[in-house]
Amino acid sequence: MSNNISIEDISPNRFHRLLTLRSSGGSFVDGYVLSIIGIALPSIVPALMLSGLWEGLIAVSALMGIFFGGFLGGTLTDRFGRKMIYFIGPILFTVCSVLQLWVESGVMLFILRFFIGIGVGIEYPVATAFLVEFLPKKQRGPCLAGLTIFFFAGAAAAYISGQLFIEMGGPEAWRFALASTAIFSFGLLLLRLGTPESPRWLLSKGRRDEATAVIKKVFGNNFSLKNLPEQPKPRKLAFRDLVCSGYGKRTFFVCMFWTCAVIPVFAVYAFAPKVLEALHLTGKWASYGSIVVTMMFVVGCALASWLVNVMGRRSLLLNSLLWSGMALLLLGCFSEASSWLIITLFGAYAVLVGGAQVLQFVYPNEIFPTEIRAAAVGLGTSVSRIGAIIGTYLVPISITTYGIGYTMYFAAGITFAGLIVSWFLAPETRGIDLSAASSLENAQPLAKKGSGKSPARQMI
Repeated sequence: MSNNISIEDISPNRFHRLLTLRSSGGSFVDGYVLSIIGIALPSIVPALMLSGLWEGLIAVSALMGIFFGGFLGGTLTDRFGRKMIYFIGPILFTVCSVLQLWVESGVMLFILRFFIGIGVGIEYPVATAFLVEFLPKKQRGPCLAGLTIFFFAGAAAAYISGQLFIEMGGPEAWRFALASTAIFSFGLLLLRLGTPESPRWLLSKGRRDEATAVIKKVFGNNFSLKNLPEQPKPRKLAFRDLVCSGYGKRTFFVCMFWTCAVIPVFAVYAFAPKVLEALHLTGKWASYGSIVVTMMFVVGCALASWLVNVMGRRSLLLNSLLWSGMALLLLGCFSEASSWLIITLFGAYAVLVGGAQVLQFVYPNEIFPTEIRAAAVGLGTSVSRIGAIIGTYLVPISITTYGIGYTMYFAAGITFAGLIVSWFLAPETRGIDLSAASSLENAQPLAKKGSGKSPARQMI
């Protein structure tokens, strides 16, 4: 029986659900492995007799690894395929996490955390590219957005389990807290066994027979290459084409909005207990407050994952940056207010920034072609982490030097800068075939209802 339906219009099947779990599991491990250090570090400092310099270096070591891993992962994923690179992150997480049981110096811990960061940086482009290249277009946005939910869920799990390790264990409990990541990462490694290569990537390399075989295996024998929306002829695009060949403005948009959205989150979130103490939540309440704020991030990302198709990408991004920036502004204005107001505003920020967080995976995967899609995600990951490293380093200095109020003002200003860039450059890609969304040959706005709208709603 002939089947002419596009694979971007079919209903999700078992493979789609399994692939979503495989990629979401990576995000969960990312959130866990990056957050567990925040709970363990207060115990690590006296145990390893770390200086203030080494404490700061270990705090940002994973972010430094993400910077290099993003570039590396994006380039390798586009060159060698999605399937091979899909396993590097889980292997690095497992090996480096177990080795943390025998850490004896700040240098050794820094190196292991750095390689863990490389694994996270590699994970972002390969996991998201896999999803966007297999999913139907109606599920593309919500499922990509859902990766961020799992990231913050992993972070929340790290805070809870890390706190239990520290409270119930002895002086060496921090080692087991850090090594606990291996349980999840090894399970993820097993879960990903049997994942096929992306047919879109195979097509971009001219391997049509292999692409056809994957499509038939995943979707059934009635499907073939004719069920893919019209694909452009393979081009020899490379990493340098992210800043030329017409993609420069898209790259600038992705890097700027991603960086401006991520700096306040990483800077404030990495030092959540310290920030909350500065806002008069002390002792265990600061730790409990961190867990509450983390859960609010999960709520915000879950809400945004639903709204990404209801509101559309552009509207969700602009509203998220506007109102989360306002929450930070109010935190600055009312930094001396009651603890309940502080935690309410902090929670509001965590919920409202969800839209900007989830779109960090959606936009670069939709507006770049298969040949450089992973490289675009990798570049956005790396550039945004430069800002995250700077922000993470400067937060404690800013709190000490300028006070918590001005620190929140700085964070709000960065968020509003991302809003301005997004107002002029953010496109609408809701409901558009992946090949059309990533094409430079569309002279009209990407939003189908964009006619008559302001130029800010058009892909520039």
